[in-house]
Amino acid sequence: MSQTSSLPAVVPEAPGTPAARSHRWWTLVTVALAQLMVVLDSTVVNIALPSAQQDLGFSNADRQWIVTAYSLAFGSLLLLGGRLSDLIGRKRAFIIGLIGFAGASALGGAAGTFGMLVGARALQGAFGALLAPTALAVLTTTFTIPKERARAFGIFGAIAGAGGAVGLLLGGVLTEQFNWRWNLYVNVFIAIIGIVGAAFFVASTPRTGPRPQLDIPGTILVSGALFSLVYGFSNAESDGWDSPSCWGFLIASGLLLIAFVLWQRRAAHPLLPLPIVLHRNRAASYISILIAGAGMFGIFLFVTYYLQATLKFTPIQTGLAFLPMIIMLVAAAQLSTNLTLPRFGPKVMVPIGMVIAGSGMVYLTHLGVTANYAADVLPPLMILGFGMGSIMPAAIQTATLGVDRHFAGVASALVNTSQQVGGSIGTALLNTLAATAAVDYVASHLPPTAEVAREAAVHSYATAYWWGAAFFAFGAVLSALLYRRRTAPAAAAQVAAAPAQ
Repeated sequence: MSQTSSLPAVVPEAPGTPAARSHRWWTLVTVALAQLMVVLDSTVVNIALPSAQQDLGFSNADRQWIVTAYSLAFGSLLLLGGRLSDLIGRKRAFIIGLIGFAGASALGGAAGTFGMLVGARALQGAFGALLAPTALAVLTTTFTIPKERARAFGIFGAIAGAGGAVGLLLGGVLTEQFNWRWNLYVNVFIAIIGIVGAAFFVASTPRTGPRPQLDIPGTILVSGALFSLVYGFSNAESDGWDSPSCWGFLIASGLLLIAFVLWQRRAAHPLLPLPIVLHRNRAASYISILIAGAGMFGIFLFVTYYLQATLKFTPIQTGLAFLPMIIMLVAAAQLSTNLTLPRFGPKVMVPIGMVIAGSGMVYLTHLGVTANYAADVLPPLMILGFGMGSIMPAAIQTATLGVDRHFAGVASALVNTSQQVGGSIGTALLNTLAATAAVDYVASHLPPTAEVAREAAVHSYATAYWWGAAFFAFGAVLSALLYRRRTAPAAAAQVAAAPAQ
């Protein structure tokens, strides 16, 4: 990969510009709320599914579409959303995304039929695809002073990593104390606060020079590629890897992606300027976020199953069980961005975070059909939190480093795309491996009793944890090789606002 970029760097703004005014920290609060809403909505509805299914009367086979509709729309439209925020202005795109997400959430909360709920979830994903990259792009262009940018990205990275666990906790509380519909209605209140904050604290970003056109062929190609990729992995989870609905869509995704890259090389106004992804450190960051996203789903998915199905935790207890992990993740994110990342850089911090997270996964494999939360579950969750808190802020901060502000939206969209694709791969692959391990265990421990079934479930979770650990180990090696080594002066000077290298 090229180590240089033809895109001009983001340079610190002079005092008196929007980024330097005192309200920039309120901008961070506004952006963080929007990011939290988008991230937690990928898990908050999961806990509400049984109640929604009983209320609306849809089948087990249809149940997956409540989750899949959101992830398909979100994943396939992210690059378009990021580019739109560059073209129409980030403040306008941010407010449109908040209003649309709130409206879709209200529609889903009021749904009287299964079809209406699925449609609302797809709309949520579409507006989330506009909102998520815009939020990160606002942060990228607002914080240009190195020390402040590091602190802001530490908070943002912590939210990106912890949002799924927060969703589990919030979903449990809302489902038990109110009903499943409030898992959707709550977004309306968060969005209202975000809209007010955006109106006052998010600066307008007028474009200088002629406005480029939207790359329609590129948009169609990449949206089709991402849709096919996410849909193919979703079908792998439900239909198996050998089904045409799985490998057919995955092959189509690869072909569309090749066509997209070829088109971007000749397009007059490319949707994704290739120097963004050909920059070596940014490419390493996108890959690291994808791998970490795949591994993280092993935590949320299978630890949630284990706590509820094996240890009989309630939804609220399950959410609270993840709280120490969130605290450790936030603490590690702040430590990383303020102390260790400026000193050592992503080439050291991301691989170390991968190793720590992988060791937490290995720790989880010892869990049996009985366990004590404080002694057996809490330590590995805290280790995982520390590892993710070391990976995410460093990778996200480097992924948007030195990008021309006119392309900040699409560069930010790639961060969300990497996390979304990683999550889809992780869910499909780990779930398939775990299901196969459970079947094999039962087959080798006949006759199938209730005790054998419980042991098979725990064995399947351990299989998923081992593979999750393998993801992180692979990520540690790959990130150590891909990130550029920094010279001593660069190590002292480079934080997030350095020019593109």
